Amino acid sequence: MSRSIAGDNPVSKLSLLAITWPIFVESALQMFLRTSDTFMLSKVSDGAVAAVGVANQIIMFAVLMFNFVALGSAVVISQYLGARRQHEIGRLAGSSLALNFLFGLVVSVIVMMLSGPLLRIFDLDPSLFGQAEKYLLIAGGALVIQALLTAVTAMIQSHGLTRQTMVVTIGMNVLNIFGNYLFIYGPGGFPKLGVVGVAISTAFAQCVGLAVNLVLLRKAAGVYIRWNDLFVWSREHIGKVLRVGVPSSAVSLSYSANQFVTTAFISSLGASVLATKIYTQNIMFFVMILAVSLGRGGQIIVGQLVGAGKREEAYKQVIRNLIRSELITLAAVAVLTLFRQPLMKLFTTDPDIIAMGAALLLLSFLLEPGRNFNVILERSLQAAGDARSAMIVSITVTWLFSVPLTYLLGIHWGYGLYGIWAAFIADEWLRGILLWVRWRSKAWQRKALVQLRSEEQAL
Repeated sequence: MSRSIAGDNPVSKLSLLAITWPIFVESALQMFLRTSDTFMLSKVSDGAVAAVGVANQIIMFAVLMFNFVALGSAVVISQYLGARRQHEIGRLAGSSLALNFLFGLVVSVIVMMLSGPLLRIFDLDPSLFGQAEKYLLIAGGALVIQALLTAVTAMIQSHGLTRQTMVVTIGMNVLNIFGNYLFIYGPGGFPKLGVVGVAISTAFAQCVGLAVNLVLLRKAAGVYIRWNDLFVWSREHIGKVLRVGVPSSAVSLSYSANQFVTTAFISSLGASVLATKIYTQNIMFFVMILAVSLGRGGQIIVGQLVGAGKREEAYKQVIRNLIRSELITLAAVAVLTLFRQPLMKLFTTDPDIIAMGAALLLLSFLLEPGRNFNVILERSLQAAGDARSAMIVSITVTWLFSVPLTYLLGIHWGYGLYGIWAAFIADEWLRGILLWVRWRSKAWQRKALVQLRSEEQAL
C-alpha cells in the first residue's frame, strides 16, 4: 500500500517551487558528498586528490547507469498515485529495488574485478595507481548500496516528499565529513587511512542514508514491501519501469558521451582554453542543477496528473512550469553574471582566462534558458510515458547536429571556445523546440502507463 502526500487528491497540494527547492539542495549535496572527499584530501596530498579524482570518474559513470530503474520507477509510481492505485505500489517498488540491487551487484563486481585495467586507461603515475586502485575497490564494492539508494530516493520523491530526502542527504554529508576527519587526520590515535579511509567513510554514510530512506519509504510514503515482492516480479510493472527508464537513461549516457567528445575538442585548443571551460561551467553549475531540479519537480506533478487522467491540466501545467522556471533561471543567471569577473578570479589570476570566461558567462543568458526549456519538456514527456520520443530527439540532435557543429565552429572554422559555446546554445534550443512541438501535438496523451480504475473514471 501507499498513501499520497495530498490524501484523497494526490495533485491538489503539489507546488513546483515547494517540491523543487529540496531537490535542488539535495542534488547539490549529492555532488558535494564526493567533492568534500577531494577538498579534505587536498589539505594532505595532491597525489591523493588525483588518485581519488580519477577513480571517481569511473564511479560517477557507474552511478549514472543506475538511474534507468530509478527514473522509470519514479514516473510509474507518480502515475499510480494519480490513478489512486496505491495498493499496487508496494509490489512495483519491491520489483524495482530487486532489479536495481541485481544490476548494482553486477556493476560492483565488474568494477572491483577490472579496477586495474579501468585505471590504466587514464595512464596514472605508478605512485598514484596503487592509491586509486585501493579507493576504487572499496568505492566500487559500495556501488550496490548506491544503486539501492538511488532507487529508494526516487520512489520517496515521487510522493512529493522531497524535503525528507534532502534532510537525509544533509545527514549523509555530515557523517561523511566527520568520517573523513577521523580517517585523514587521526585525532586521538584514530588510524590514519588516507584514501582508503575516505572510501570507507563515504560507503558508511551511504549505508546509513539507505537505511533511513527505507524507513521513510515505509513510514512517510506508506509503501509496504513484502518479502515476496522482492522475489516475484510483475512483468507488467517491470515493463512499465523499463519503458520509461531505458530511454531516459540513454539520454543521460548520450549527454555524458557528448561531453567527453566535446572536452577532447577543447583540449586540442590548449590547456588555458580547457581551464576556461572548466572554470566557467563550475560557476554555472548552480544554474544547471537548478534546471535539472525544476525538471524533476515538474516531472512529479505531471506524472500524477497524467495518472489521474487529467491530461489537459497536465498540458497547461507544463506551460506554467516553463514560464516560471524560465524566469527563475534568468534571475539566477543575472546574479552570477553580475559578479562574473570576481567569480572567475576565485579560480585564476590569468587575465586572458578571466576575460574569456566572463564573456562566456554573459552568453549564459542565451544558453541556460535554452537548457531549462529543453530539460523541462524532456522530463515532462518522460512523466507522461513518452520517454522514447524525448530520447529520439536528444540523441539525434546531439550526434547529427551538435557534435558536428561543435567541431566545425570550434575547430575547423577556428572560432575556438566562442564557437563551441555557440554550438551549445544551438543544441539546447533546437532540442527544446523539437520537444515543444511534440508537447504541443499532444501525442503524448496516448502514452500513459497507468489508467484510472473504471469506477473512478465514472465519478
